[in-house]
Amino acid sequence: MLPGKLEGGIAKNIKVIDWLKADLITSVSALFKSMLKGSEDLLLDALASLMITCYVLGRRLGINFPRLDLKVEAKLRQGIEEDHELERWYGDLSALLDYMADKKR
Repeated sequence: MLPGKLEGGIAKNIKVIDWLKADLITSVSALFKSMLKGSEDLLLDALASLMITCYVLGRRLGINFPRLDLKVEAKLRQGIEEDHELERWYGDLSALLDYMADKKR
């Protein structure tokens, strides 16, 4: 790759990362607004957008999807082991970890 193209690629990647950071904020705002409106469709859309943006941002930062999945699973196990309130009260962390394991099968 020519030096000018490499620099352009780096600049483009930085611009995309900044765009994704702004998209995270927009998606969080959409989530909060959808919670006020009480619309399940809007909630699903905002949550899905957040998840997609997080995965793509990770990829732009050099973290591949399987590695991010492994880290999420490790954080879930850690929360379960440390008796996180969401786990203790609702079993949410175990439920998500089981869901992720079932998707792999």
